[in-house]
Formats: sequence, structure tokens, C-alpha cells
Amino acid sequence: MTKNAIIFGATSGIGKELAKLLVNAGYHVLITGRRLEKLKEIQATNPSSYFIVQHDITQIESSNELFENLPFKQVNLIVLSSGVSIPNYKLEYHIDLPILETNVLGTTKLMQLAYNLFHKQGFGHLVGITSIASIIGNRHVPAYFASKAYQSSYLESLWMKAQRSKATIYVTNILPGYVNTKMAQGNVFWVAPLDKACKQIYSAIKKKKKKAYITKRWQVVAWYFKLMPTKFLNK
Repeated sequence: MTKNAIIFGATSGIGKELAKLLVNAGYHVLITGRRLEKLKEIQATNPSSYFIVQHDITQIESSNELFENLPFKQVNLIVLSSGVSIPNYKLEYHIDLPILETNVLGTTKLMQLAYNLFHKQGFGHLVGITSIASIIGNRHVPAYFASKAYQSSYLESLWMKAQRSKATIYVTNILPGYVNTKMAQGNVFWVAPLDKACKQIYSAIKKKKKKAYITKRWQVVAWYFKLMPTKFLNK
């Protein structure tokens, strides 16, 4: 039986590459994003496997409408890959606002809709692409780092909720380090090739892991961040 998936934020980067892996694995995949022309380009590579919906997750009502008009009767997998990161050196609220609207408000709505869908149909797998940034703060991009901590905590809460549900619901938190996408800006290290990172993400999805660091070496960095006093991390 063909499996069905939805990827939010699939016009580029991790979302786009992961959609390709799922299609190659036999999934029908609904891809969403703000840029319709990019969605059409992806769909043209395999019209029978890709479904597209132009969608901005900050438009909360449109998220409701999307879930009410899915092209599938059942959904096996939902991946949340939408994200915004903007440096905010002077702490200007208007810079943080789109980060919060996308990474917190819009993502929260999608997580709730996805979980409730899975609870109703009796099964499903929710995957959130958060970040290694969820572990610490950052003086240059405070809203982004804080929003990823929020996402990680919310996914943890949904995982706990799923453990007591009669439905078979899996929740996976994917924490990438630096991956070769537009999000990896500035003086960064251990930048993983996009294809390598997405293969590891897909592997974690297949194994239904609760949490996965991408690439695997970033788990060492996570331990370092958790153990090292903040004053040393602020050098």
C-alpha cells in the first residue's frame, strides 16, 4: 500500500531533498511552501507522486483549510521543515516578529493539526526539524534559538502525550547542526552536505527515533553545550 506524506516547507533545502527521498521510496508526497513556482518545478519531476499546495504557515486559517482538504484519505507522515532565521544585532522587535510568527505560532498550529489528525485516524508519524540551536542561546539570533527550544519542548510534550494515546503515534525531533543550505550563514563549521544530512534524517524517520542529531557527530556538540558553563560558550 502506498504511503502518504506531507512536508511543510519543501521548496528548498532539507524539505525539498527529503521529499525527493520519500518519493523515491514510493510515497505520495504533498509539498507546501510560499513559492508556487518552486513547488511546480518539483512536481514536474514526478507528477504522479507529488501534490502541491501554496501555503504560508503564518496564515493560521489557511492551515485549517489545508487539513480539511487533503488529497489523501489517510496520512502516514507529516514533516515540519518551515523555518525563519534573521540576525538581530540591535534587538529590534520587527526583525524577531516573522521568526516568531513562523517558528512558534505557525508551527504550533501545524503540530496541533497533525497530532489531532493522527489521533483521529489512529496512527501517524510527526517529524519536526528543529535545530542544535534549541540547546543554547545566541546573542546575535536570540529569537531563532529560542524558537527552536520551544519547538523541541513542544515535540517532547507531544511525544509524552502519544505514549498515553490509544492511537499509534510517533513523534521525532530532528536536530540538525550546520547543513549546506541558505540557513547556514557566516563562519560555521562541520557543514554537512545536504544529501548526507537528509539520508540520516530519513533513516531516523524509518527507525521512528524520538530524537536524532544530524549529522551524528553533532550529538557530541550537544553534550558539550549541555555540560559546559555558559560563560565559556559566550567567548
